[in-house]
Amino acid sequence: MLAAQIAAAAGLSVTGAAAAAPAAPAGCAALRDKYPELNGKTLVNAINPHTPGYEALDPNDPSKYIGFDIDLGETIGECLGFTLTYKPVTFAALLTTLSAGQADIVISDIYATQERAKAADFITYSKVFDGVLVAKGNLKKIDGINMSMCGTTAAENTGYVEVPLIQDLAPKCEAEGKPKPEIQLYDNNANCIQAILAGRADVYINDVNTVDQAVKAYPDQLEKATAVTLPYSVGIAVPRGNTKFRDAVLAALTEIQKAGIETDLLKKWSLDAGTLEAPKILSVD
Repeated sequence: MLAAQIAAAAGLSVTGAAAAAPAAPAGCAALRDKYPELNGKTLVNAINPHTPGYEALDPNDPSKYIGFDIDLGETIGECLGFTLTYKPVTFAALLTTLSAGQADIVISDIYATQERAKAADFITYSKVFDGVLVAKGNLKKIDGINMSMCGTTAAENTGYVEVPLIQDLAPKCEAEGKPKPEIQLYDNNANCIQAILAGRADVYINDVNTVDQAVKAYPDQLEKATAVTLPYSVGIAVPRGNTKFRDAVLAALTEIQKAGIETDLLKKWSLDAGTLEAPKILSVD
């Protein structure tokens, strides 16, 4: 599996990571008293396990999931007294799975947007920086989500926020007499990366850490053309209306950040600790 290959090549395999959450900060004792209904519970986390560094199958043990999001979720559970099981779904199905009651939480490198907040409440905790992945040499000179993409083919995951941004370039390209960018939609990051490797697509735009790890795994075939800042944050999705659970997750995440655990986890998975931001709630209510 491509995701496993990327994880292995990038040095991301940590056997048993999901069972080794960091010790809960001292402030979590008060939170367990405040939210006793979560103690001893087993909750379901919906994930799209194809983003090495965040959530992926362990190359050494395919029965386990590993990554920053896995560790972060386990630490939140440790803080509030619950344990997690995992429901793997396509990226596009993450929020519908949550809304249908088939999952209790989504911790899967998902960008929090106003549109997505119509389906779930979010607790955000990280800034968004995207990388632009291209084949080695970048023959089409793509340098962002801009006019350099006219006439190119982008591989993107169904439901990604990058899709409408690329689509919005179409009238601008055509106004200058250039072909509009085309988009190929896939179900996971690994397939998007494979499209670049196979020459079916020219560019793939996603979280900069995901792009960097793809380049690390295939240094002779891929390169990062540039990085772009998007006006979003990464968030944890919880069911709309369950404000008590949302507030509990927010409080636990705040304690985890204050204790430096989130920063340690970012470093553990070779992710950019500079993306961290104070937790906040995004809700349309």
